[in-house]
Amino acid sequence: MSGFHAGRRAGRRRKLIAEINVVPYIDVTLVLLIVFMVTAPLLMQGVEVELPQSPASPIDGERDEPLIVSLKADGSYYINLGAEPDSPVPLDRITRQVTKVLKQKPKTPVLVWGDKKIPYGEVVSLMSALQGAGAASVGLVTEAP
Repeated sequence: MSGFHAGRRAGRRRKLIAEINVVPYIDVTLVLLIVFMVTAPLLMQGVEVELPQSPASPIDGERDEPLIVSLKADGSYYINLGAEPDSPVPLDRITRQVTKVLKQKPKTPVLVWGDKKIPYGEVVSLMSALQGAGAASVGLVTEAP
């Protein structure tokens, strides 16, 4: 009889199934996706201007956070430094700030957001002033068509 019971027990044994429950991972992934979607627009700094369109390819990501100088349609200048990046700043103060930043971090990229309604000469004079402040090269920000 002992052999009979041993056979029944062996048949009743369930196999262990090793499965990973992925539901918590999906939940975490969705939460992270929502967080990144909400914070991504907040990471773009600068004053809102209507950028011209260009089919040029984007530049590679830089290590240092760029200095963004914005030129609005009304001719006012803005820079993404200081406590109030949304308030207009005179050009001479912008050049002083750019000089200070570039002395500390010489590889900081300098970008210009120029409204497409601004005359070409004003953008060129801004770029010249920034190069005079120590920027080795000044990039223009455009939108893809």
